[in-house]
Amino acid sequence: MLAFIGGTEIMWIAIVVLVLFGAKKVPELMKGVGTGIREFKKASKDVQDEVQRVMDEPERPSPPPSSSTSPVRSPSDTISHSPKA
Repeated sequence: MLAFIGGTEIMWIAIVVLVLFGAKKVPELMKGVGTGIREFKKASKDVQDEVQRVMDEPERPSPPPSSSTSPVRSPSDTISHSPKA
């Protein structure tokens, strides 16, 4: 869309901005726009750097499952034997 904006369109946009905001507010407005663009680019670069850092990290093997402190029981240990009368 921005590729189709020519010199005439930019001139009309500038005139409309001047009429709406006045000559004294335009530098303030442009400073704010510049600051916003700079912050956006910085945040975008930070995200790209973080993604690249994660992609470059070698994969760590998952830790082995923790062993419990109770001894391992066989299935016969869990079956209760009732005395026969």
